[in-house]
Amino acid sequence: MTKRAALVAMAFLGLGLGGCAGIRDHRGFVLDNQLVQSVQAGVDNKASVTKALGRPTFTGQFGDTDWYYVSQQTKQIAFSRPRIMDATILHVSFDAAGNVVAVEKGDESKLASVDPMGGKTPTLGHQKSLIQEIFGNIGSISQPGLPGSGGQ
Repeated sequence: MTKRAALVAMAFLGLGLGGCAGIRDHRGFVLDNQLVQSVQAGVDNKASVTKALGRPTFTGQFGDTDWYYVSQQTKQIAFSRPRIMDATILHVSFDAAGNVVAVEKGDESKLASVDPMGGKTPTLGHQKSLIQEIFGNIGSISQPGLPGSGGQ
């Protein structure tokens, strides 16, 4: 192998390995520990929390008394899916008057992973065939002036 061919091979090898380098990314809330520590139970309310931390990533399912701030560090290699390397969840609880009751910091163990099932959403009920879907509505749509339509 000549010196030139060896250099070309090394260049292609370097480019090939360079494509395998991981891409690091940040998703969600940018966590600032100083601002998080400034939010205190019994002192702050929803307005002061919004000024200090901004709007939450999401709120509680059954009301506006729980605010969640989610921060994730991810890494992706080539064409694979991003993996969560580090996650922090800040949970701020409010009472009925809107005052802070508790501030809790958690990790990725509190995150739920939702994966679609084969690109198809499962539904409850009767499974119809293609023929039933195409011809199933024949006669079920009433038109004015036809018997049984109720309209005149």
